[in-house]
Amino acid sequence: MPRSTYQRLLGFVGKLAVLLILGFLVLPVAVVTIAAFNDRAILSFPPQAWSLRWFAKAIAYQDFRDGFRNGLVVTVWASTIALMVGAMFAYALDRYRFRFKKGIEGILLSPLVIPHFTVGLGFLILAAQVGWTRGYAVVVFCHVVLVLPFVIRSVYVSLRNLDQSYELAAASLGAPPSRVLLTVTLPLLLPGLVSGWLFAAILSFNEFTASLFVTAQRTQTLPVAMYNYVREYADPSMAALSVMYIVGTAVLIVFANAFLGLGKVLNIEQSR
Repeated sequence: MPRSTYQRLLGFVGKLAVLLILGFLVLPVAVVTIAAFNDRAILSFPPQAWSLRWFAKAIAYQDFRDGFRNGLVVTVWASTIALMVGAMFAYALDRYRFRFKKGIEGILLSPLVIPHFTVGLGFLILAAQVGWTRGYAVVVFCHVVLVLPFVIRSVYVSLRNLDQSYELAAASLGAPPSRVLLTVTLPLLLPGLVSGWLFAAILSFNEFTASLFVTAQRTQTLPVAMYNYVREYADPSMAALSVMYIVGTAVLIVFANAFLGLGKVLNIEQSR
């Protein structure tokens, strides 16, 4: 077989494999989306009649509303704190050399490989040992630890792509380091900072495994409220809420990609 024909065949097989994998991943989403419009009170596929009643019930259900509000509170605090702490760590890791640098970096990124239920259980034990209740502070602190690696990654990549000649030019004109940081570095890092906050917010709002251990009835987030609901009921309300989750997350990611350029922030494509 000629080499060019073999390469074309190999490329076709590769594209087909990617399409099959994407189809396999998207298929459950399509099934859940169709089931959410089912008119019957039990999950069935395909629906015999179509209705929006389960979307209305999901929006009106009080535990879901409370969970959504609690989730927003936790998400805003956790993402903001993670952004401030993560940006400082990313800046130090990129710009300075010091002892135990690799060890500190490994500790900061360890939540990427540690199961989330282990982190949640650890925070539950810690809170019990120091006499804390399962209030917002414990939930926020737990979420900060979980989303911190993603903020560090986003800001660190932005720092690596930053042209330091702008900082050197400002310094050569007499600007002190603090002024260079505030007027040159931070504005250039803004896409990475916003993307880091956005990723942290999405991950924090959707976090379930660790939240199950550290939340109480008054602080339960929306994923925990959904888990408690599905243990008692089996109607399509969960499917409707899942569709809203998927659409909301997709809109945020599309917005971030359109206005921030996630390819450059995540180092998928090179900055020009």
